[in-house]
Amino acid sequence: MSKALWTSADIAKATGGEANAEFAVSGLSIDTRTIETGDLFVPLKDIRDGHDFIPMAMEKGAGGTLSEKPVQGHAVIVKDSLQALRDLGKEGVERSRALRIAVTGSVGKTSVKEALAHMFFAFGNTHKSLKSYNNHWGVPLTMARMPQETEFGVFEMGMNHAGELSGLSNLLRPDIALITTVAGAHLAHFENVEAIADAKAEIIDGLRNNGTLILNADNPYTDRIKAKAGEKKIITFGHADDCDVTIVTSQTHEHGSNTRLRINAQQIDVTLLVPGEHWVMNGAACMAVAYAAGVDLRKAAKALRGVRAEGGRGQTHALNLNGKSITLIDESYNANPTSMQAAINVLGLKPGRRLAVLGDMAELGKDELAMHAELSKPLEAAGVSRVIVVGECMRALKGALPQPMRGAWARDWDYALGALKEEIEDGDVILVKGSNSVGLSKLVAALIEGTA
Repeated sequence: MSKALWTSADIAKATGGEANAEFAVSGLSIDTRTIETGDLFVPLKDIRDGHDFIPMAMEKGAGGTLSEKPVQGHAVIVKDSLQALRDLGKEGVERSRALRIAVTGSVGKTSVKEALAHMFFAFGNTHKSLKSYNNHWGVPLTMARMPQETEFGVFEMGMNHAGELSGLSNLLRPDIALITTVAGAHLAHFENVEAIADAKAEIIDGLRNNGTLILNADNPYTDRIKAKAGEKKIITFGHADDCDVTIVTSQTHEHGSNTRLRINAQQIDVTLLVPGEHWVMNGAACMAVAYAAGVDLRKAAKALRGVRAEGGRGQTHALNLNGKSITLIDESYNANPTSMQAAINVLGLKPGRRLAVLGDMAELGKDELAMHAELSKPLEAAGVSRVIVVGECMRALKGALPQPMRGAWARDWDYALGALKEEIEDGDVILVKGSNSVGLSKLVAALIEGTA
């Protein structure tokens, strides 16, 4: 087993539980499919009761488990396993002297979280949220997994209802809180974008008294958020001269961007090897966090040069499909109107014939069809030749496209794959993007694994 992360005594003390034996664990898991030897298994209740999987977790090598009832094997018995996870997470960050950075936003939070972690690795031991572990169990799980010697902790926080971010922020108590931007995501659960801005502003609730709030000055809802910040210190990033981190100049190209920033009278050049105008803003956001953290800004900028796009979030693949060379841009993880337009703009930077496979954007509310149809404008501007659409809402986009751009409508990813194979020509560049529920990641996997 790896170095002990928690002892049974520590777990019992943090959770108010009772250990039935002395043991130690090297990690935590809520999923028997990915559990590793030596992990503490945390049985949560959702569609299934995680307690039913405790025997399987033990068979797979769990070092112990939390449980609300007596079990065979090493365990800490607690009243409520989710609350115990929250208690363990709180203790996990409190016992460390790490700087805590919380990241939220309608667009870009996972990409920025990954970039920040990459940047802070240049300065010391850094811990981050895995994947998009940003909800009521993902945040405390990440907190509880944090090694005591961590110097920088980067935590992603998500929400699709009012009240969620307040609870997560009060649990973490961040030193720095970043809101990447506010846009029309999850509108099905909110009256308007102003309400989304108010929900994002909840990250202020747990921000420490001497903490720093970082805001996107280019976003029209920033003044609304500022009004809720009270006496908290605020750092802004954007294109205006009065920003704390000002984008002086920027050039984007198919492989990335070159940006000149002005920070506290210093000129800092940032080169990113991830394409897209949105990455200029992401880079400025990261440098604003570096400024708030008090680290060497030039060293931080140099570290950002090593950032790469993640799978499902802009990662590019050079593939050979039936003897035809193609470039695949994998944006299959999720989508809303803002992120969709950003991805289409990246496609427009690429040389070659451009194709797009676009799936429904979920949770957009009453105006969802109009929002889908409006994507025709950036697609035309990007010079996209053909568009295959997937899902009922995307019918609206197909109807709005010029006739020559209209590819097939598909009910699911499998049908879309067949339609795409009929369209592909040698040298094509293909963007695949849609909400996670559409399942376009399976189409991407089929292309990459050569099973298409």
